[in-house]
Amino acid sequence: MNLSPFIVLLVEDDANDALLLRRAFHRAKLTSLLHVVSDAEEAMAYLEQTPPFNESDEYPAPSLLLLDLNLPRTSGLDLLRWLRKKPAPLKELPVIILTSSRDTEDIDQAYALGANSYMAKPNGNFDGLAEMVKEFDQSGVEKKRP
Repeated sequence: MNLSPFIVLLVEDDANDALLLRRAFHRAKLTSLLHVVSDAEEAMAYLEQTPPFNESDEYPAPSLLLLDLNLPRTSGLDLLRWLRKKPAPLKELPVIILTSSRDTEDIDQAYALGANSYMAKPNGNFDGLAEMVKEFDQSGVEKKRP
């Protein structure tokens, strides 16, 4: 039985946070392939497989999108809004908001726009981050509120 790999696309502008997440995936022994882009425009290009992300072998379609809200130029919420207006299968891509914001307004808006889950980064707690990534379910992401 040939199962396709579980691909995670992380949209994160902070290189240190992206590195910590890579390490957390490793510590949690997740076999997911993690691809990182640093802003919403790169994420859009990756998701639509336009240059420089047009090589599907090198940049496969993700199974899950991890999305920071606080991004330069275009916010994570704007990216989520854009994604949910796209045709299937893009609009059906599971999205976990992974951000430092614990603002109720951000949480409510993320769910209203179709986020599957909202997780606040455990600031300065690598072990907490490693435990958090274990919750990323490869069979699908349930809608759940913090």
